[in-house]
Amino acid sequence: MAAPIIREIRSDDLGRLVALWDATRAADVSEREPVYGLSEVLASAQADVAVVALADEDGPLLGAAVGRAAHEQGWIVYLGVHPDHRDGDLGRTLLDALERRLALSGIATLCSLVPADDPLARDVLAGAGFTLEHELRYAERRIPVQARDLALLRELGGRILPRGAWDAVGGMTAEKELLERRLVMPLSQPEVAERFGVVPPRAVVLFGPPGTGKTTFAKAVASRLQWPFVEVIPSRLGGDPAGLASALRETFSRISELEKAVVFIDEVEEIASHRKGDPPSPTQGVTNELLKIIPAVRDQDDRLLICATNFIRSLDSALLRHGRFDFVLPIGLPDAAARHAIWGRYVPPAVAAEVDLEALVAASEGLTPADIEHGARRAAQRAFERAVEAPSDGEQGSGPSTADYLEALSGLRPTVSAEVVSDFFEDIEALGRL
Repeated sequence: MAAPIIREIRSDDLGRLVALWDATRAADVSEREPVYGLSEVLASAQADVAVVALADEDGPLLGAAVGRAAHEQGWIVYLGVHPDHRDGDLGRTLLDALERRLALSGIATLCSLVPADDPLARDVLAGAGFTLEHELRYAERRIPVQARDLALLRELGGRILPRGAWDAVGGMTAEKELLERRLVMPLSQPEVAERFGVVPPRAVVLFGPPGTGKTTFAKAVASRLQWPFVEVIPSRLGGDPAGLASALRETFSRISELEKAVVFIDEVEEIASHRKGDPPSPTQGVTNELLKIIPAVRDQDDRLLICATNFIRSLDSALLRHGRFDFVLPIGLPDAAARHAIWGRYVPPAVAAEVDLEALVAASEGLTPADIEHGARRAAQRAFERAVEAPSDGEQGSGPSTADYLEALSGLRPTVSAEVVSDFFEDIEALGRL
């Protein structure tokens, strides 16, 4: 099924909300009374904040979440998912949408009162980062970004990424485990880390061939921590009348006002390549500024700077000295499990059972995620054109076949050459800091 439409509730949705209420109540075998009755849910849906999920605008509600803000606390008045759609993550998706809207009211925590044995508490709230207090039948979650930071975050072009971004990275087990242990664990559990003498990282470099997913991993770390993600794009700062170095300094000064943040600079080699002697290179002042910024970042708690580079050999040697970056971590080409997950995103559900995914996984070894996406789209486009151009009484088919995908892959030129892969493994030995 296609991704559901998630939007704010409208007046013409109220009847469908009643139908969803009836369906969820009928599926509740415990026959317990809900904390909030239907009349209160309907009143809150109109007066407070409510979001709904639909397969299409004319269909019934697949789910709904209703909440209200009371000073610094937000309360979940109703969270319902139709019994036919409880197998996926729709409940968490609705909670995310509700939380983002309630955060604008200045809440610091999002809370829910539920029976201790309610599957909502067990399956949805617990999985969405809420702390369950069974004796009180009370669940609470601290909103990752407070209202005071939201405006600044928007100005910086930052955002809070969905919690599922980490789990969406299929395969790449070694890379995920390395990032989990080196970055996520000490940053998410600083008290435990301090007890064992572990200093949470403040700055890291991700390096690897182009298109291997370094940006995806940086976003996944931010999602896992539930910290705001701010990408600093030097090319956009270059137009500042004061110059790139000044714009970079000002941007990081404003980022420092956030309570916490994952800050990402992609292709950092563009502003931190080897400095030449006399005369100075055009980027030398920017490199010097970045070298000053990193210690300032390291002095702040709840801050992680992630720099990504395709060409780690080109970085200025001063940047990679101990004391600036805690780790220099390699991100390589997707393994078989990762390629399987990538193909699973692009093969249409209608033909998934007929397509030989294992053959596609084998044929795409050595390709980047971007290469695989390009091959999948080429195959889909060709199959689509063939179906449209078929005679009206002919067989159009339901989608691209294994042969279509393999043909598209056979004409692809890999982004990463064997020489680049060889250099990557040499860089791991020479420059990696795991």
